[in-house]
Amino acid sequence: MKKNQQGFTLIELLVVIAIIGLLSTLSIVALNQARARSRDARRLADIKQIQTALEMYYNDLNTYPASITPGSQIVNASTSAVYMDIVPKPPMPADGACQGSVSYTYTPRTLSGITQGSYTLMYCLGSATGGVKPGAQSATPSGIAQSGQIN
Repeated sequence: MKKNQQGFTLIELLVVIAIIGLLSTLSIVALNQARARSRDARRLADIKQIQTALEMYYNDLNTYPASITPGSQIVNASTSAVYMDIVPKPPMPADGACQGSVSYTYTPRTLSGITQGSYTLMYCLGSATGGVKPGAQSATPSGIAQSGQIN
């Protein structure tokens, strides 16, 4: 009597399922790393856009704004010129070195309550992006400075 085998054995099915599981795990890990890198790239792009808006403001008024808040506008109150329609908020969640530190913080340089010709814009990158090291960073009118690591 001749047996006619059709289909797959249990071992063959288990091997295929294990391979599919391994490949899907590797792709999910790679996707999470790509998402973290894209959030850092967006943080850096946001800072550069804010710097551009602040420089346009300074060119028109010869001073920097007293304050800026994420979600608000950078606008010239006297002429209603809008330099940035919406100040961006950093993307969430915080990654890598930025755990717990996700906001953009603008601080104008003041002397006796009068805004001077400088500012500091603090932000954080979870990993090295665009030649900028991970951790707490600052941007000033002279560019992006490396200000050290977050512990």
